[in-house]
Amino acid sequence: MDVQGYVKRMKILGKKFDIFLEHVLDEHNARREIEKEKWVPKDMVDVLLQLADDPNNEVKLERIGVKAFTQDLLAGGTESGTTTVEWAISELIRRPDIIAKAREEMDHVIGKERWVQEKDIQNLPYVCAIVKETLRLHPVTPFLAPHLAREQVKIKGYDIPKGSVVLNIDVKGQDFELLPFGSGRRMCPGYNLGLKIIETSLANLLHGFAWKLPNNMKPQDLDMDEVYGLSTPKKVSLSVCAEPRLCHHIYHI
Repeated sequence: MDVQGYVKRMKILGKKFDIFLEHVLDEHNARREIEKEKWVPKDMVDVLLQLADDPNNEVKLERIGVKAFTQDLLAGGTESGTTTVEWAISELIRRPDIIAKAREEMDHVIGKERWVQEKDIQNLPYVCAIVKETLRLHPVTPFLAPHLAREQVKIKGYDIPKGSVVLNIDVKGQDFELLPFGSGRRMCPGYNLGLKIIETSLANLLHGFAWKLPNNMKPQDLDMDEVYGLSTPKKVSLSVCAEPRLCHHIYHI
């Protein structure tokens, strides 16, 4: 595909996503109008809309800003989640003993008659430990997204020209041992969503399937190189074979 075709497709995709976000905001505003005085925020979009209506805010959060924050939550939470799950499976295939311990925990807590639900995660400490170790070994966003200086400023004796690309680092009072989503005011807004996606997805993949490499490939031959950028996905996508390991009826929708 040439550059012009790629740009055209991205513009079409962006327009469709904007229509989706408009629909989301309209739905939330409609519920606020129906419930009126009884309305209370139920999710992050509700909170953002509530902030947008606050006349005391120093910086006005307009509708376009609410859409931008919502987009960050969706994109940040889902992309980081899928990347981390892929890293987790890649690491675990090289350590079948850890997979066995995780499955022992889930078989005891969940059984073999159902899938893992979000409410089960608090009772699966070993699976949560696997997620933390994966994030330690392969932090999905080692650096936060760069920002642009809107005006010339002086910070601690350094002149920052207008238009400079700035990397925001704010880890005051935080644990330096594990900061996979950044920290402070500039941390990834999709952190909570991303963590829930990672924990639940990985738990179900380990609980529901037995994993093996194709074509008699050995675990030590698995490519573990990464691509560095705003996120750190695998350089070579993981290719694995899955076999059901639970009762057959739970795989039917």
